[in-house]
Amino acid sequence: MPPFDPTQHRLVPQQRWFEDFAMGERFPLPSRTMTEAIFLAFQAASGDNHPIHYDREFCRRHGFPDLLAHGYQVAIQTAAGAGLFPHMVEESLKAFLEQSSRFLAPVFAGDTLYPALEVDELTPNRSTGVVGLRSTVHNQRGELVLDGRHRYLLHKRPTG
Repeated sequence: MPPFDPTQHRLVPQQRWFEDFAMGERFPLPSRTMTEAIFLAFQAASGDNHPIHYDREFCRRHGFPDLLAHGYQVAIQTAAGAGLFPHMVEESLKAFLEQSSRFLAPVFAGDTLYPALEVDELTPNRSTGVVGLRSTVHNQRGELVLDGRHRYLLHKRPTG
């Protein structure tokens, strides 16, 4: 048996380069139910202290059925690191260029979210290329609650 090589200890052994991606290729991310613990963790990380996100009685007084998730709390569900994409590009990733999100419907405590990324842009440059990923989040009722984009700069496959 060959000696252990930590550089070969990868979740995805086959690395991908800009040329290896195709329009429409999809990367589902793990689903997650928006528990009270997630709301509290987001509050601790963000410092956001508005009662609409953390006070159930305040929410009910304002016509909401439960705690309302902050938009960023929903957007972070599309973090590529939760799925396989960043493991596929460990060798080729040069930069995370941008992220945008549109919030289309409310997310409340107890909702289960289903995020995904889908290749919607392949812009080649000389030695690199931009891979654009549409980011979506649906809830348990099939409603699209977030629609957005990520853009990544990847190296092209080395020659020689």
